[in-house]
Amino acid sequence: MSTSEHQWDPGKYLEFGDERTRPFIDLLARIPVVDPATIVDLGCGPGNDVPPLQRRWPGAALRGVDSSPEMIERARAAAPGVEFEVGDLAKWHGSADLVVSNATLQWVAGHRALLPRLADAALRAFAFQVPGNFIAPSHVLLREIGARFGITDVRPLEVATASEYLADLARPGWTVDAWETTYCHVLLGPDAVFEWVSGTGARPYLQALSDADRPAFVEQYKAALREAYPQSEIGGEPVTVLPFRRIFAVAVRT
Repeated sequence: MSTSEHQWDPGKYLEFGDERTRPFIDLLARIPVVDPATIVDLGCGPGNDVPPLQRRWPGAALRGVDSSPEMIERARAAAPGVEFEVGDLAKWHGSADLVVSNATLQWVAGHRALLPRLADAALRAFAFQVPGNFIAPSHVLLREIGARFGITDVRPLEVATASEYLADLARPGWTVDAWETTYCHVLLGPDAVFEWVSGTGARPYLQALSDADRPAFVEQYKAALREAYPQSEIGGEPVTVLPFRRIFAVAVRT
């Protein structure tokens, strides 16, 4: 869910908890493992992955790893029966029947090189999903407006295509399933896309700004997002539709 170089706000992240968890539920549905004894969630965030994991495999022992102390603190409070630890995914070494990762690998520089090792840590299956929307208006505008305020050193988040991830994980003794989906999230409230992005991709920019510059940046970014994602009316209520592409991969030992 995160890297240690930024401070995360679990409450802000969970404002859209259902929408952020839905791709993870879809990922779990495609994992053909019946009864794993142990599951590790790499980048577990504030613990919102725990309920779908427990519903899918109620008998498994769960462990969550995240580099954010704030996220781990929230996860421990939300799921006291689960083991959580602060740790760097890039340096993690361990094993479990099933290793999963939900919207995390994009934060790890050079994550594609890590995939075979992470898969090898899984005794039965390794599965992950990452957002694939970094060329969407929300992120293009973020980079453009950030540059106006002198923020040019935030590492761009990059992900591969589904076919590239399939090639990364396809080895003798494994079968790999990879695909992508674009969700159309219907968001309520004013400046809903800003509220969404401020809990994830915009955080490095918001934290890099001075207190004096932050209000102007937020005002400009909100205005640009309102133009890129205009509100519409569904059922008599103003809403904003946010198309959001996700990329998935499941590698299973044969």
